[in-house]
Amino acid sequence: MSRPALGFIGLGQMGVAMCHRLLDLGYPLTVVANRSRANIDAVVERGASEVATAREVAAASDITMLCMDTSASVESRMRGPDGVIAGLREGAVVIDFGTSLPGSTQALGDEVAAAGGTYLDAPLGRTPTHGRKGELNIMGSGDPDTFAKVRPVLDDLGENVFHLGPLGTGHTIKLINNFFAMTTASAMSEAFASADKAGIPRATLYKVMSAGPLHSGMMDFIKANAVDGDPNQLIFSIRNALKDVGYYAQMTEDAGATSLISPATRATLQRAVDDGFGDNLVPELVGFFAALNSGRTG
Repeated sequence: MSRPALGFIGLGQMGVAMCHRLLDLGYPLTVVANRSRANIDAVVERGASEVATAREVAAASDITMLCMDTSASVESRMRGPDGVIAGLREGAVVIDFGTSLPGSTQALGDEVAAAGGTYLDAPLGRTPTHGRKGELNIMGSGDPDTFAKVRPVLDDLGENVFHLGPLGTGHTIKLINNFFAMTTASAMSEAFASADKAGIPRATLYKVMSAGPLHSGMMDFIKANAVDGDPNQLIFSIRNALKDVGYYAQMTEDAGATSLISPATRATLQRAVDDGFGDNLVPELVGFFAALNSGRTG
């Protein structure tokens, strides 16, 4: 496809960054308001067209993209008389860029196919800053011919674009990825807080740990806040982290697999949310652990 008409639903931090990237490149873009009026206004000012319903987005688009927070949000925008499926063009493509349950993805794929379209899942790695620059990691899956057709658009959004297998594979891998990432973030945050209690400077702990095989990008995200006071290297809330680890736990249960590690990570994130840290960014988990160690939490 050359400059297909695009629709976008879900202009949160990542979604609006992606929309600005698409507008930079001259794509015709149709959007619908969800929660952030300011983000909608910003892209409309740059030339995007605003409509009132998801159905109208689909009716105007060759490719409809969603970047929503939960499977329930995706389903609510896909189904019903004002949903994407109701307005889908024959042969159109729908791409879910969010982090959704694979079972939900597969069910929506069947419904989109029955309406004459094709559904792809393509969850994202990296940050809104990367989204603005077209440097995302995109974990795509679904019909390979359709994926190849929309690949030029994905290449404009991502530095590393993967086709991973049948529909739902991308979401499966993303949930595994986020389970591992949030477990690492939780462990590193606890490690810094434990160093505090032991009287060891956080910078000293990081210097030693980062010199060996434990060093990782996630360690550096947590260190950026714990040592340097900058939590914005990873713009992802603790509440969203809890959601993703919960989805991972549900996915493993549905598959008949056993997870011994995710319950601890999930309990950690749930406690942080319960103690008022839900809207904080993941690198600020170290503050939660510090508060826990000082008896300043519930």
